[in-house]
Formats: sequence, structure tokens, C-alpha cells
Amino acid sequence: MTEVSKISPTQLLESLRAIVGDKACLDALADMQPFTTDYRKLYHGKALAVVLPATTEQVSEVLALCSRNHISVVPQGGNTSLMGGAVPDAAGDAVVLNLRRMNQVQEIDSVNDTMTLQAARAAAETAGRLFPLRIGSEGSCQIGGNLSTNAGGTAVLRYGNMRDLTLGIEAVLPDGRIYSSLRGLRKDNTGYDLKQLFIGSEGTLGIITSAVLKLMPLPSATAVAWVAVKDPHAAVQLLTEAKRIAGQAVTAFELISGPALSLVLESMPQWSAPLPDAHDWMVLIELSSGGDAQTLDATLMRILEEGMAGGLINDAAIAASIADAQAFWRLREEISDAQTREGGSIKCDISIPLSKVADFIAQASAQVLEMAPDARMVIYGHMGDGNVHFNPLRPKHASAAQFLSEHYVSVSRAVDGLAHQQNGSISAEHGIGVAKRDDLLLCKTPVELELMWQIKQALDPKNLLNPAKVLPAPSAAS
Repeated sequence: MTEVSKISPTQLLESLRAIVGDKACLDALADMQPFTTDYRKLYHGKALAVVLPATTEQVSEVLALCSRNHISVVPQGGNTSLMGGAVPDAAGDAVVLNLRRMNQVQEIDSVNDTMTLQAARAAAETAGRLFPLRIGSEGSCQIGGNLSTNAGGTAVLRYGNMRDLTLGIEAVLPDGRIYSSLRGLRKDNTGYDLKQLFIGSEGTLGIITSAVLKLMPLPSATAVAWVAVKDPHAAVQLLTEAKRIAGQAVTAFELISGPALSLVLESMPQWSAPLPDAHDWMVLIELSSGGDAQTLDATLMRILEEGMAGGLINDAAIAASIADAQAFWRLREEISDAQTREGGSIKCDISIPLSKVADFIAQASAQVLEMAPDARMVIYGHMGDGNVHFNPLRPKHASAAQFLSEHYVSVSRAVDGLAHQQNGSISAEHGIGVAKRDDLLLCKTPVELELMWQIKQALDPKNLLNPAKVLPAPSAAS
């Protein structure tokens, strides 16, 4: 039985303000609203207060206070979760702990190629290094949120996701204790790798307050092309050829459907398509290296020529300048925001073995169009690592509310079910949050769910940290 807090709301606010300061503790509804509504305006909650600590010690004191008084805490970074994982529920009995003030770079070690920070990319480039995480919400998301969801992005093909890019973390446990492994070591075989428990746990086990991240040399040359391909099967073949020809220089290989590009161009009429004709399927290819630009350009040209000769490519545009490359990338990165503005997008974040990606897209599309014949098939994502953002979008004649109420559950279950059948995952990089929480019952074994609950209970026995996120209720799992 859950213990009830004995501290009054007034006493709680006074104690929180004593820790973080008056201006960093919000309790007025209007002030809290941006923190209790998610990025897509689909999830709305209430909170006792919103606190914005500036140091790890303040986070520790807030969690210790809430633990003593049995008050739930919802951790939050940039509040860009697509799965409702960073907002409180409607009960109004939780404290939202937002980490936006904790964005200091603590150290950049250019010899060790590491960066210790509480925020990333621009700071690394200032020091002449590359932090290779590239995601659509860059600029509004935060590293803590990236770590909590094990974010991926467009360069996973070459550099890996956040698990691969992290050497150590600092995290505050639900009772206020601080765990730290901020050592920047690439080899440390002294028992369990505890940092991996917190990466990808969506703030249910602890609140990550700092991290040591891997840095890479800044590439001296980049080559980018926007390519129309015959179909997803041809895209997979082209990727195989690109890796054969260019090896690790293949930094990104993004698949984009015709409806996805059309949506962006409708949303941003001042932008233009890279190719003169409309195409059903396209890929955005980026190569990068520490060599000279002429050699890399020749490598990209060889990939395109062999793709043309093999019947994989219908047309291609090569970026002739940095501005061209940036324009290509803007089109790709705008797809998510264009869907948000349009409303009525069913978010399926699928990971599939690369050998099965093309068949999955064909089968899933056929199933969805049987259920929702007029849906716009906004399909895109990181083909290089098998991550497909399969996002059926409402037809123009239907409202977002109508489309989602009629099709969200059936479509997402069908797409996720097909991914599971093909040894895929229902969440490649967006996390579970609330949106996919109960779907874990369909794709995790009882043993897996039991082990996850045992970890949760070991670290958060009072179930106070981001409750009702990620894990289905134990009764539902049994």
C-alpha cells in the first residue's frame, strides 16, 4: 500500500523554494502549463510544483525531500518526448523536476576525446571536436533526455547511439543519493556497468545530471546527395553498395517517402524540392572523412554511377556547396515538426533487421491502408541502422481527433505487431513513456518484465520516480 504524504502543499513549496530559490519553484497554473503539456499537445497533466534546480546537489535535496514525504517526481529535460514520457498525469500529486538550467560544459579533454557536461554539439565544435548525435529536436532537447531515451538520430550508422557515445554518467537516485562514474575511461571492467541501467530508463531509475561523452575528430570533408530510388528494396541495395565502396565514410543514409517530402514542402512553401520531378522514394546520403574533399566527392560519384547502372537510382542531386547540403538536411529534419503542425500522426518508431526493412514497409503499408485507406503514408528514418519512422498521417479531409480516435490503437498495434513478428522492436529511439507502455505486454516475455520490475523496485522501492511510465503495471504483466 502506497504511503500518503504527511507534508502540506504549503510546507512542500516552502521546502522546495529553500532548496532551489523562489524564482526556480513554480506553482501558478499558467507558469506550470508549459511543463505539464507534452511537445505534441497530446498529453496533459497537473503538478504540485515545477522546480528548476541548477546543481546536482539541488537535485539531490529535492529528491531526498520528496522521498521522505512520499511525493512522486517527474524528471524533464527539453520536454520533447514523443511518447508522453516527460509530463505528469492528471492526479496533480507530483513535482516536475526540469533540468534546463543544468546546461554547463564542465570539461573538454581534447587528448582523451571526451567532454564532461550537463549540455553538447556546439561546445564540442568550439573545441575542434565532433559530438556526433544529430536529431530533429536538436536545440530544444537536452543531453539528459537524450541519455534517458538512448537517443539515436541520423548518424547512428557510423557513430552509434547514446549508449555507444557515453563513457560515464552522474545520476541522482530516487532517495537523493548520488551515483557517479564520471571517469572518461574506455576500459573499466570493475563489475556491473551501472551507467547502462540509467541510459534508456526514461528517468524511472534515477535522474541523470551529468555525463562524460565521446568526441571524434571533426571531418575535413563532407559529400551529400539527394537520391530518388526505385523503391525501398533498391534503397537497401544502394546502402549495401555505398558501404562496400565508401566503408565507414558513410555517415548517414536516410529514407524519405514521397508523402513525407510533400508534407514538408506544403508546410514550408518557400523551400524547393532537390529534384525536378516527384518521386515515391528518396534517400539522403552523407559521406564524411578526414581526407580531402575531391577524393570524397569522387567516392560519392562512384556510388551514384554504380547505383544508376544497376537500376537502383532514378535521379540524383549532389550538394554543390555547404548551403545545398544544409538545404537537403532541412527538408529531412523538418518532417517531424511538419507532422506536429498538421496533427493526427500515428507515431510508430520501428527497428527492423536491415534485410527485412523493405518487406516490412510494404506489408505494414498494405495493412494500414486496409484500415485507413486515405491515410498519408509519412515513412522516413534512419535506414542505415534499420530504424523506420512509420507515421500514417490523417487525410486532409479528416480532423486529427477523428483520425486518431478511429485508428490510433488499431494501426499502431498492427504495425508494432508486424515489427515484433519480424524480430524487430516497437521503439528504436523514441522510448516507451506512456504511449507504448502497455504495448510492452505484447513484445516482452514475462521473464523480461519481471526482471525490469525487480530493477525498478531495487532502485526505487517507493515507486516515486516517473511512476506509470515505461513499465506496465505488475498485475497487467502477470
